[in-house]
Amino acid sequence: MKRRNFLSTAAVGTLAAGLAAPAIAQTAPKISWRLTSGFPKALDTIYGAAEEFAKIVSDATDGNFQIQPFPAGEIVPMPEAADAVGAGTVEITHTASYYYWGKNAAYALGTAVPFGLNARGMNAWYYHGGGIDMMNTFYNKEGLHVFPGGNTGVQMGGWWRKEITSVADLQGVKMRIGGMGGKVMEALGVVPQQIPGGDIYPALERGTIDAAEWVGPYDDEKLGLNRVAPYYYYPGFWEGGPTLNFMINLAKWNELPKSYQAIVATAAATANLSMLAKYDYKNPAALRSLIAGGAQLRPYPEDVMVKAFEASNALYAQLSAENADFKTIFESQQAYRNEANLWNQVAEYTYDTFMIRNRPRG
Repeated sequence: MKRRNFLSTAAVGTLAAGLAAPAIAQTAPKISWRLTSGFPKALDTIYGAAEEFAKIVSDATDGNFQIQPFPAGEIVPMPEAADAVGAGTVEITHTASYYYWGKNAAYALGTAVPFGLNARGMNAWYYHGGGIDMMNTFYNKEGLHVFPGGNTGVQMGGWWRKEITSVADLQGVKMRIGGMGGKVMEALGVVPQQIPGGDIYPALERGTIDAAEWVGPYDDEKLGLNRVAPYYYYPGFWEGGPTLNFMINLAKWNELPKSYQAIVATAAATANLSMLAKYDYKNPAALRSLIAGGAQLRPYPEDVMVKAFEASNALYAQLSAENADFKTIFESQQAYRNEANLWNQVAEYTYDTFMIRNRPRG
């Protein structure tokens, strides 16, 4: 009896082991994706977010899920990245969705629009205000599934060859500026230019453009923009809290096991948090360095800010009347922006301004 029991138990154990192996293999398949970045490899903050994301995915799957990042243009040109992912030419891109707002204005809302939410506001809206689901309702129509993938915090207003004292000084100025900000600046007389990050310095040096915005002190110093234009303006009101995006081919996303989908979402959230922390840490020292090197800080004149705000609101009214996707998402962001600004005025603004006023006292 004992022998028969042993043999029966052993047989059942062997059968269970045989059945378990394929089940485990199905939940942890070997997958290899290519990621085309919208940025040059030299920018360790932005490009580095894709590398960090890929490493987390690999580590969490014991190397079974590999994502290989490639710099902008190495697989497909940056302006074609979203279309390439949607078509399945490449599985994923890490970029700014507002680069594609010409296809549909709703793309801009996934990254930033002039006088929109700041970085904390974008994170709050995305993670707790239904933003991820709302954006993916739109993105899924484009063959994409998207997660927030980094934030720079409010950006600087760019490098200018000449000083800006009023809106009149903007007339005819050729400026490299991305996203919907270019449309707003165009209403103020600027001639917007779409130029990839790696090409900004030579364009500014040759005089092909008169001004250029990129990100902020740390990245701007890396590109050397301070060497070809002396005036450094702030704030970048067109990018109060620009969110980068991991855009995934929708069919490839749906093929992933649920465990892999959870890992991708977590890796994206980690990269999103890490990028903002990195910029907050690196920008102060870089700003000191730029000023020591001769950069002349200037705030945008009040009339520039007011006219830009008015032009932005006129544009949003027009787009909302023409585009249902834009209207739905914009109204959600705008409603939260009003609430967030009320809270910020009470607590954050009061605290920050006190600390700034008392900074000279140590």
